[in-house]
Amino acid sequence: MAQHFLFSAAARSLSVAKIMRMSELGVENVFRTLRWPDGKPVCPRCGCTICYECHRRVDAPRWRCKACRGDFSLTSGTLFAWHKLPLRTYLLAVVAFCNEVKGKSMLALSRDLDVQYKTSFVLAHKLREAMASSMKALRIGGEGRVAEIDGAYFGGHVRPENLAAERIDRRLAENQSGKRRVVVVMRERGGRTLVQVAPAEEAAVATIRQRIAGGTLIHADESPAWNALHAGFAMRRINHQEGYSIAGACTNGAEGYFSRLRRGELGHHHHIAGPYLLRYAQEAAWREDSRHVSNGDQVHGVVRLALRCGPSVDFSGYWQRARAA
Repeated sequence: MAQHFLFSAAARSLSVAKIMRMSELGVENVFRTLRWPDGKPVCPRCGCTICYECHRRVDAPRWRCKACRGDFSLTSGTLFAWHKLPLRTYLLAVVAFCNEVKGKSMLALSRDLDVQYKTSFVLAHKLREAMASSMKALRIGGEGRVAEIDGAYFGGHVRPENLAAERIDRRLAENQSGKRRVVVVMRERGGRTLVQVAPAEEAAVATIRQRIAGGTLIHADESPAWNALHAGFAMRRINHQEGYSIAGACTNGAEGYFSRLRRGELGHHHHIAGPYLLRYAQEAAWREDSRHVSNGDQVHGVVRLALRCGPSVDFSGYWQRARAA
């Protein structure tokens, strides 16, 4: 029997112990190489490549741009902008976040880093934002390619009453909370995974048309929401009440994605609030696509994405906005 990739030595290329043995200069070089592969600093404001070192802070070097005379650091203009923790702590956070194959509890992350829960909450969402940036404007499929689509509902749980006589039929629309959302996954076989959050599966049909290229053979289940896709795509349908794979129709790849997301919700997060459901779904898609990539390459990939993103729109000053409101 073949060994699972996660059990192999190839899956372990970076560890917490290795990061703790790094010097401060070594940690800085990791961020510098991932942000500027040629090693030369570039001004984040004007893009000038003529920069020289100026006064150094205690925790990180700084440069001054010859063109605009602005000062910047390794994290200026990125998701890590205005950071208060040492760079080593952020690298450790990314390692801890990537090492969990089904998601990382933000409470556990706060204990690992010895920071407040608020700090780990914002940091984890910034890392999810970095992961999601790799999916922007991405289209999957194409001529001769196969993609699977499926939907699964999350959230909106209505707690039953204690007394059986007072319980209601929670399946009826009038007895639901209105917070229930569906995560629709579009997964190319041997390719990338895209997700969309919508009130119902029918609302995601327009997104599917935009994100899946023409000529793609789509596999879907028996849901009537996908009937509209027959006008534009070649379709293979399967009724899961009859089997998992029938006459070549199969959506096991999409179901595997939902298994990862559901396990993360039940085992790590316990509850995912509606406004953040898309971020968690995108994180699970990134983890599913990176499941055969070593943890070191995963860490470097996430840090590289975070350094390419601008400061977070949703989570810069997140708790301060809540306090002001």
